[in-house]
Amino acid sequence: MRLTLHSVPAAQGLRWVGQGWAVFRRAPLAFSALLALYLVGVMVATLVPLLGPVVAIGAMPMLSLVYMLHTHHSLQQRPLGWALWAQPFKLSAQRTRSQLALGGLYVLGMVGVMVLAHVTDGGAMERLQDALAAIPPEAKDAAEQGNALLWAALQDPAFLNGVALRTFGALLLSVPFWYAPALVHWGGQTAFQSLFSSTLGLWRNRSAFLMNGLGWIGVVLAAGMVMALLSALLGSPVLIQLMAMPATLLVGSVFYAGLYFMFVDSFRFTADPPAAAPGE
Repeated sequence: MRLTLHSVPAAQGLRWVGQGWAVFRRAPLAFSALLALYLVGVMVATLVPLLGPVVAIGAMPMLSLVYMLHTHHSLQQRPLGWALWAQPFKLSAQRTRSQLALGGLYVLGMVGVMVLAHVTDGGAMERLQDALAAIPPEAKDAAEQGNALLWAALQDPAFLNGVALRTFGALLLSVPFWYAPALVHWGGQTAFQSLFSSTLGLWRNRSAFLMNGLGWIGVVLAAGMVMALLSALLGSPVLIQLMAMPATLLVGSVFYAGLYFMFVDSFRFTADPPAAAPGE
């Protein structure tokens, strides 16, 4: 198959948000359950020393591909389910090796970002996490203690530099891995080829992705305002905490459901022309 890059207008980034919502409405429970059970699996995996966190991080690129497969199957009115996690490993040995290589490279990249951030902030993030974990949950002023610790950390420039490095480092790392698993699955590319093609695809449609990001920022802000308004009207500050997880699950599922449309709009696969017969 021959891969060609396709350009889309900036406004397409906002349409991707709508397309993700449209396909999510076809099977909201299936799409939400996929992300919810993945998050539960990550929490369980992190309980296993060393190997668990590695598996949890390495599975991140595969999550995007599984969501693309869910969207693809939903559009074709085909069954959805956890069996789709195995589909990328059933095509060929070469593609399986490439998918596993992508997971390993993603782990190395994330570990590199975290180590560099740890060196930058001098361990301030870990100290904050330990201090927050040491606050008794039953304490009446637990929220006030947590806010005080967080505010004190925000006064430290090294802590802020570490937070910025973790945030932008993770975003930068996501660029080559954005389409990579799908390019291996549908395009048959090797791990390094897919990382290069993914980077080119995002750069070519950077305006659309910027609009998509702004659109999702708007969705998150709107959801936060709605929850705050409901909490104020009902006089229950705890309501925001109760709604936060379902809202996060909903927004995350719709976002992942729209990844397939980003992929098919950015790449085109065409069959190679037949080889000319001898003498032609």
